[in-house]
Amino acid sequence: MRVREFVPNDLRRVHFIHETSFDQSYGLAIFRKLYDIGAGFLVAEDNGLVVGYILFWIKEENVGHIISIAVDEKYRCLKAGTMLLSRAISTLKICKLNKITLEVNENNKIAINFYKKFNFQVDRLVPKYYDNGDGAIVMYLDI
Repeated sequence: MRVREFVPNDLRRVHFIHETSFDQSYGLAIFRKLYDIGAGFLVAEDNGLVVGYILFWIKEENVGHIISIAVDEKYRCLKAGTMLLSRAISTLKICKLNKITLEVNENNKIAINFYKKFNFQVDRLVPKYYDNGDGAIVMYLDI
């Protein structure tokens, strides 16, 4: 398994992974627009198949933001997510940022624990953040 830069030919596979991972999803056009405007966009690939992705950018001065990360259900627990998040953090560190933020569904205990393994801390809860009424936990990592 390896992590590499996203290329436009990955778009449909990334969109499939996103659609099957989240209740609230982005359209294909959103992924393409984020790529076009220069968001960090990495994919995990196993034997030529994209099995995960991460999108990130500099949200404001000195703050990076993880927009979205997902791994195909069949490839979870094989370290693709760890590889993607590690590479994104390393990339954002090069930009001399002070902090990385993200939002995670308050009910997604697996994801919350995943981020805690990277030393992300809970900042606050944003009630009714998602379309289904679930709140988001805002987390941050000082770098």
